[in-house]
Amino acid sequence: MNLIVYTTCPDEETARSISHKVVKERVAACVHRQPAGTSVFEWEERIEEEEEILLVIKTKEKLYEPLESAILQLHPYDVPEIIAVPIENGLASYLRWIDHLD
Repeated sequence: MNLIVYTTCPDEETARSISHKVVKERVAACVHRQPAGTSVFEWEERIEEEEEILLVIKTKEKLYEPLESAILQLHPYDVPEIIAVPIENGLASYLRWIDHLD
């Protein structure tokens, strides 16, 4: 099964480093970096508001654990957002392209 994994980064340098690492290590087929947006969240009993860059990572389910590990090696947050959702449908040729990670 193919997955989309989301993670947010505090700056372009972190986003770029993670993007390049996971593609180079072949645990992701593609990473799309979304421009900075604002996240509002509670952390240590305070409401925080921070600009973050969203990474949309395409991968395979069997590569999730090494992908997560690669993200954690470079991510500066104590508890980064790393969320995986299955790709249930999509352009067949694109989904086959993700399979090049095998």
